[in-house]
Amino acid sequence: MLTEYIQKAMSKAAYEKFEDGTYGGQIPECLGTIAFGTTLHECQVELQVALEGWILVKIRHGDSLPVIEGINLNIGMPRTKEAVSRG
Repeated sequence: MLTEYIQKAMSKAAYEKFEDGTYGGQIPECLGTIAFGTTLHECQVELQVALEGWILVKIRHGDSLPVIEGINLNIGMPRTKEAVSRG
């Protein structure tokens, strides 16, 4: 399910080509995911790495993840001790 979530989130990515020929990308549904690359492919790879890290941080802190195309990773997500003590 995690792999499918990542694939669906990546399909929502928006990319921009800058004047210097480099690329930037972000996933609007996953606020804070942003990446840059010298080629579109490099930017896509970096954005997926950023997304994976973003997901891990959200889970570790007990934050909710956006539901993407019906995939809800929040259901049954174990809360860490840190998140329980904060919440």
